[in-house]
Parts: sequence; C-alpha cells; structure tokens
Amino acid sequence: MLHHNSQSEKGEERFSALFSTLKVGHFLRQAGIRKSFGFPAFTVFQLIFTLIFQQRSWSRLLQSNRSSLPGKDVVYRFLNHPGFAWRRFFHSFSLKIIEHFESLTSSSRVRAFIVDDSVLKRNRCKKAELLARVHDHTTGRFVRGYNMLTLGWSDGFSFAPIDFVMLSSAKIANRFCEMKESLSKRTQGYKRRLEAFSRKPDAVVAMLDRAIQAGFAADFVLMDSWFTQAPLLRSLMAKGLHVIGMIKDMKQRYRLDDKRMTLKELYVKLSRSSKTEILGSVLTRTDCGLPIKLVFVQNRNCRREWLTILSTDIELADAEIVRIYGIRWSIETFFKFTKSYLKLGTEFQGRSFDMLISHTTLVFTRYLVMEWERREHQDQRSLGGLFFLFSDEVRDLDLKAALQQIVSFFIELTQTKTKQGKSAILSQVQQWISGLPSYIKALMPNLSCET
Repeated sequence: MLHHNSQSEKGEERFSALFSTLKVGHFLRQAGIRKSFGFPAFTVFQLIFTLIFQQRSWSRLLQSNRSSLPGKDVVYRFLNHPGFAWRRFFHSFSLKIIEHFESLTSSSRVRAFIVDDSVLKRNRCKKAELLARVHDHTTGRFVRGYNMLTLGWSDGFSFAPIDFVMLSSAKIANRFCEMKESLSKRTQGYKRRLEAFSRKPDAVVAMLDRAIQAGFAADFVLMDSWFTQAPLLRSLMAKGLHVIGMIKDMKQRYRLDDKRMTLKELYVKLSRSSKTEILGSVLTRTDCGLPIKLVFVQNRNCRREWLTILSTDIELADAEIVRIYGIRWSIETFFKFTKSYLKLGTEFQGRSFDMLISHTTLVFTRYLVMEWERREHQDQRSLGGLFFLFSDEVRDLDLKAALQQIVSFFIELTQTKTKQGKSAILSQVQQWISGLPSYIKALMPNLSCET
C-alpha cells in the first residue's frame, strides 16, 4: 500500500472555495469556536469535514504519514469541548444557506418547517454519557441509543436541517449512564444535556421558538402522526403557525354537529368517489374547539385502507393539503442519506455527550454544503452521486496508476511508425506530465518529454 503525503489539490481547492463562499470560518468565530494555541479551529473543522470524502477515519489518516497533520488528540479535544456554541454556529450557517435558496424561488412558493425524529442506535455501548433505552416507533421496539429530534426547512425542492435535540430518557430507570458531575453549569454542553430530558412536544415548541427568533420563516409545520396531537396543535396555533400532519384512528374524538365522532364514523359520512385517490374531506373541531379540516386519501400500499391528513388551515383545497404534506418526505431521505453516506452516529463513537452534539452538527453541515452545491449548479443527480463525485475529487492519484498510464503511452509509441503518430503520442505524454499532482512531480523533478 502506498502512503501519500498530500491531499488531491483539486479537492482541496474546491472545499476551500466552498468554505470561503459560505463564510464557515466567520460563523465558527461568531459562535466562540476557537482554539487558544496550535492549529486554528477552522483548520481542525475542515480536516474533520473532509474525512468522509477521503474514505478514511481519523486513526487511519494518522497512519498515512501525511505531513502538516495536527496531533493525535487535537481532534478529540475539539469535538469534546463543552464550551463551543454549536447551535449558534449551525443556526447562522443554515440561515445563510436558506436565504440563498429563497433567492432562487418565487415568493409565492410554499415553505414549510418539518419535524421528525430518528433513533441513533448504540446497542454495543455501555458507558456513553446519557445513553438510554429509547423507543423506536418505526419498529415498535426499545433499543439502546438516543432519539434525535430534528427540525428542518424545505421549499419542496431542497431540504435544510435547522436544529436538533438529542433526547435521552427522562426516567432514571431507562438511563444506563448519567451526565458528568464536574461539568460547569454555565457551558453550552450542560444546557444541551438538560434538553435531553425534555418531552418531545416541549422540545418541538422550543426548537420552533429558536428558529423564528433566529430569522427562519415558513408557512406550515409538517409532522407525522406521532406529533399531530391536540396540545401541540394549540401551542403552534398560538404562535401563528398552521399545521399539516397525518393522524391515526385512536381514542380521540372530533365534534361534528354537536356530536363527538371517531375517524371511522366521519369516514362513513363522506360522499366518496372511487375515481380519485382523494376520497373526500370534512370540516370539524377538536375537543378543545380548534377548527380543523380532515382529508381522507387512499392508501396506495393497501387499497382497502385509507389515511387521514389534518390541516389547521381550513381554507386550503384538499389536493393542496395532500401536495404540501408530500414535502415532509424530504426529511426521511435526509435521515437515510446522513446515516448511509455521511456516517451519522458511526464515524466518531466517543463516550462524551459533547462529541455526540458536535459530530452531529458537523454531519448536518456536510449535508447543507452538498445541498447548496446541488442547488447552485442545478445538478440533476442525487445527493448520493454528488457524494461519490466529491470522494473521487479528494482521492489521490496513486503512483501505480500513474506508472500504468505512462507505460501504455510508450507501448503505443513503439507501435507507431509514422512521424505524425509519434508527435501526437509525445504531445499526449507532455500533457500527462503537466497534469500530474505536485507530490508526483516532486518525486521526479527532471521529468519531461522532448522530441
């Protein structure tokens, strides 16, 4: 195996240009993410950011004998620092990205906040800080790990994560490990630990309050059936935010003509049409008196079943409610992409809660940079294809491939008999030499081709 001493210049220049355009260093300094000595915080941040595109871990990169690398523990001290305001950095950075997205679209386009949660599993871990037994509602089982509650923004084309809360369990019996006792209560890390004990509806309201205060704006809040509950609807309506979410047929009742009815009873009263997937809608009220509109749609996976979408904006048409709710799927693809490609929860598995927060913020930043790149260049490819494109640019040209190319050139040269053919091959060799990376040119300083 060959060890290279420098990263691909093309990939380095591209990431440097992106960070300069997006003012990543400025936002880091604003959030108080600084180092008092040694490598600057921006350099360490950029090093961790590009690790995933080099297909290497931090320990594997240290074994590559690359020059100008920080010490062994610099990255871990950076990620474990409890005083860095990672939320302030991410709010500022994501706001700049979203302002750019909004400048590319019409002001009449619907924008939405999206709320959902995803479980970060740590089944083999025992001593991670605030590790708990959490419920995964997608599988219906309890697992070891954390529940990552995420708030995102979407205009129907691009998705941008805004904020997240890493939830543990409020019950001591469900926690395997408690927080550090020596941690200062003035630090940002202590405040993030206290958030881990909050209830999901309270955490959703707090995230939306912070987002609105930071300058984010949207027309609707989209959520799945777990969050679409009457108390949370009242809290969001009091802030002037309309909600569109799916609901399940459970014990809740809805008032129609002074009668309390279930979803099945409301469905029976519909004048249904079998020609369209939208079966019908009904205007009703919750038990607390909140006016809502229920839209019944056909379940594509099972034609015998139906689904119900709730909207607090009763003026919207049925088809528009269904269309807007379809935007919510972007957060599901976001979870899939960050876990499959960007190594969310698996790249650094430290025991500190600060490392969990900082690395999650860094992974979300990677996603935002790739989303900005895709939107900026109107790239029709998926984010997965864009990820591998970045990886190919960062990957070094190894010496074996370089020697194979030059040998093939000389084989063609020996088989060519005409003078024009030989001059064409020699010009190709000269172009190949000029396009070599600097670390290969340094190995052979007198490398040239003359006729």
